[in-house]
Amino acid sequence: MKKRGILILVGLVAVLAFAFTKRDAAESYDLMVRPETGPFVATVTTTGELQAKSSVKIYGPSNARKARIYEMSLLELVAEGTVVEKGDFVAELDRSDLNSKIKDADVELQKARSLFTQTRLDTSLTLSKAREERINLRYSMEEAKLRKDESIYEPPSVRRSAEIDYEKAQRAYDRSLVNYNTQVEQAIAKMQEVEAELTKEQRGREELVTLSEGFTINAPENGMVIYKRDWGGQKLTAGGKVSAWDPVVATLPDLSVMESRTYVNEVDIQKVRVGQRVEIGLDADPEKQLHGEVTEIANIGEQRPNSDAKVFEVKIVLAESDSTLRPAMTTSNVITTAEIENALFIPLETVHAEDLIRFVYVREGGRTVKREVKLGLMNDNQVVVDAGLTTDHEIFLSTPDGALDAEIERLPQADAGKPKQNETTSTEPSAPGSTS
Repeated sequence: MKKRGILILVGLVAVLAFAFTKRDAAESYDLMVRPETGPFVATVTTTGELQAKSSVKIYGPSNARKARIYEMSLLELVAEGTVVEKGDFVAELDRSDLNSKIKDADVELQKARSLFTQTRLDTSLTLSKAREERINLRYSMEEAKLRKDESIYEPPSVRRSAEIDYEKAQRAYDRSLVNYNTQVEQAIAKMQEVEAELTKEQRGREELVTLSEGFTINAPENGMVIYKRDWGGQKLTAGGKVSAWDPVVATLPDLSVMESRTYVNEVDIQKVRVGQRVEIGLDADPEKQLHGEVTEIANIGEQRPNSDAKVFEVKIVLAESDSTLRPAMTTSNVITTAEIENALFIPLETVHAEDLIRFVYVREGGRTVKREVKLGLMNDNQVVVDAGLTTDHEIFLSTPDGALDAEIERLPQADAGKPKQNETTSTEPSAPGSTS
């Protein structure tokens, strides 16, 4: 019986010890922090892509539209990143449509040449007949003059008849002279017309041949070939289409001055200003840290692929020049938007919101209190507390058990500065968490 009682007593002690241990473990589960003080930097973090600030564009044929070719297929293109010298081969465009147009131009040119030859022969034959007719008319006029001279001893009626015949022959000859000059002018005009048409066809074919030479594209300068990207970020590669309105095939960037092109969402873009400094990291080399400056901010937002919100393009010029930097490298950009020399700040995960009131869970005298706080600047991890806390307060990093239904302890005169239900303030950041 004594052994049995001892075993029961030991079991009760073990159960009680386990319960107290479990309770202590549950109580120690809540992580607490205190507000910190010191310099505070507000930042906007984005992901960007390196590109050269300036570059030389490699163009395809610029006069393709004149030949009514509005889109050209890219048959061959050197690999991206290839270092080329001026005059080196870069790309080849498909000449199928152009060769068909050259064949049509050959046919039209042959027709024009035939018409030119035919018109020249016709005009030569017409003028030859006119000259022969004029000679015959001159002979007729001379014969009529002889008859007139011989009729001087004839009766008046015979003389008058001879004079009339001579006058008719003379008028016919004079008229033939005028008509011949007109025929010559007509022949010249016809020859000029067909010659102009022949020249037009010749020039058209020559332009097509010159255009065909432009379908083999060479580098205009020394550099590294970088593929062209469309508005959606897709690269133009072999098999793609080159537009006659924008015949850029690739670019040769100036790698001495690089910039990071990034996109900032419409919420954070109001914080970004030209001239703000930027800390830049490279995904390809995490240990390398670069510096830059915001130089350009788009005035109009755009909808990027795989993005629900509107974003604004921002360009950041790098202060350093590095031979290892290459276009299209991914960058992490930390834009410094504001700084405070001495601020009180807390982790973002400690902030909650309920009915537009921002608060934190604070331990005071063994109890948990929901205390309202007035927030200021924030960055990716922390937020400045303008009112409501001191460095002596202990704050819960997560929502403590049994504290959700507690009343919020409001700041003095908080109601006076409380925004209306349909108003928002741009000076305070949105709460990272909410219990409402």
